[in-house]
Formats: sequence, C-alpha cells, structure tokens
Amino acid sequence: MTLIIIIIVFALIFDFINGFHDAANSIATVVSTKVLTPTQAVLWAAFFNFVAYFIAVHFLGGFGESIANTVAKTVETQFVTSHVVIAGLIAAITWNLITWRLGIPSSSSHTLIGGFAGAAIAGSGFQSVHLQTVGIIALFIVVAPVIGMISGNIITILTLHAVKRTKPGKADRWFKGLQLISSASLSIGHGLNDSQKVMGIIGAALIANQGIPGLPHFLQMSSMADMHDWIPLSCFTAIALGTMTGGWKIMKTMGNRITKITPLEGFCSQVAGSITLFISEALHVPVSTTHVISGSIMGVGAVKRLSAVRWGVTKDLVAAWILTIPVSALMAAVFYWLLGFFMT
Repeated sequence: MTLIIIIIVFALIFDFINGFHDAANSIATVVSTKVLTPTQAVLWAAFFNFVAYFIAVHFLGGFGESIANTVAKTVETQFVTSHVVIAGLIAAITWNLITWRLGIPSSSSHTLIGGFAGAAIAGSGFQSVHLQTVGIIALFIVVAPVIGMISGNIITILTLHAVKRTKPGKADRWFKGLQLISSASLSIGHGLNDSQKVMGIIGAALIANQGIPGLPHFLQMSSMADMHDWIPLSCFTAIALGTMTGGWKIMKTMGNRITKITPLEGFCSQVAGSITLFISEALHVPVSTTHVISGSIMGVGAVKRLSAVRWGVTKDLVAAWILTIPVSALMAAVFYWLLGFFMT
C-alpha cells in the first residue's frame, strides 16, 4: 500500500508541474496582447482548467473510454508494476523541470508517455509496450500541430475577411474581449487533455495492484470504468493549482518569439488550438497542448507572410518535440535500474 501512495503523490506532483510548465500554452497570447495581466491570466486559466472536470463528468460521459484509458494502455497490464510507474514518473518530472528551467516548451504529455514506456521496456523488454497505442500517440506528434497550423491559417483568413471593413482600433477592442472566451476554451481543452494523462497512470497502477490483501476500496480498480471520483478530482485540482503558479520562462517563447501576436491573431490561434484539443478528446488520443498551440500560432503568423514566423525558433521547438519521448524513455530506464537497488 505504501508504494501505491508514493505513486499517487508522484503522479500529482507531475500533474502540478505539468500545470505550471504548460500554463504558457493557455495564457501566452492573452498576456502578450495585454488583454490580461500575468496574474489575472493564470487565475483565469486555472479556473477553466478545473471547470473541465465538470464538463468531462456531466457532458462527456466520464473517463471509462477516454484519453486516460489510452494512456493506461501504453504498457500492457501484466507488465505494469509499482517499480515501472515510479521510475516513469520520476523521469517525467525530471525532464519537465529541466525543460522548464531552460525555457523549452516541450511536451509534458509525451514526457509522461516516454517515461512510462521506457521504464516498462527496461523491466520486461519491448513486449511490455502496446506498440499500436504508442504508435498512434507518436503519430500525433506530427498530426496535432499540423491540425493546429491548418486550423489557425483558415480561421485567420476567414476572420480577416469578416472584419475587413472594420476600423483596426475597433477590431482590436472586439478581439481583446473575444480573447477571454478563446483563452477559456483553450484552458478547458488543456485541462481535459492533460489531467487525464495522470489519471491514466494512477488508474493503471491501481488496476495492476488490485490483488493486494487489505487494500482499501478507494484504492481498488479492476478497469478504467471503475475509476473513483477522487482520482479525476485530485488530478484536475493539481493541474489547476500548477497553472496558477505560471510558467513565465516558456511564455516568452510562446507569446512572441514564434511570431508577433495581435489581439485578432491571439484569438484565432486560441480558437484553432481549442478545436484541435477537442478533436483529440473525441478521438481519445493524448496530444501535447504545447505542440497544438505552437502549430496554431505558426499557422496564424503565416497568413501575413511566411517570413513573419521565426522558423529558427520553430526548428528548436520541433527538435525538442522529437527528442522528448526517447530522452524520457532513456531517463526512465536509468531510474528503473537505480530503483532496482531499493525495490524488489
């Protein structure tokens, strides 16, 4: 039972770090366009991160067939052990802190997937990983930002056409107000997508340990459909609290380094990002909110001209995206080996 408690604690710590690591995804454009101050923006985003819990429970049918379920299936159930989960979480937390310290907007989602899979491979080989699930998740490293980019491009073109006869000053005032709505929508998508990844890890651990004698009912699960209410509630709370702490280093990259953002463009990029996240929710595929909003901003910036996007910055982002899963997996394998001296 002690190991299960440790797993839950580490999982919620990761969820909290995920919140402040990815806070910039929801609020960078709304801060860079001066619609909200940084403090107002993180409170706004955190509130809607938590609102996502009620949307999932009351409108999306819960978490039985969901992103959480997909994440739980990354590693075959018979190979999930406390040793594997703890090593994966430590690797994911470590990589998230490193990239946050360096201001690199890497994917918390793929860090967690890479860590979970890497630890399992270190323990039982490649047979332990559900390759089809990992393949779909890896595919969306490319698909998600492309959807965001295309959506951002199309939405910006349509929006510019709709307001072409409106005075620039008046349009700016409109879109500053609309950015509050688009930012809230993006924060809901962020909460729905990212909180469920941690729920999947906790759920996988509880399912794997269900046979432990004397385990309390609230720590027993036979499938993801049996998920206790405290799991999503604690995960959505942790990510909301993490978002409230901000993510200022990464915000600089997301806000203006990719391309200069106006209120209209901020609105369009957030709408495009929201659409992409809701599509991934419907498909039950965990994606990176970092990838999604980065692609959306690129698509919006490219409408002006291709040179408006700082492609040198985007190349660095793509390199970080590609490296995240293998580096996290390797780190998890090392932690699995180190933990072997203390866990039997």
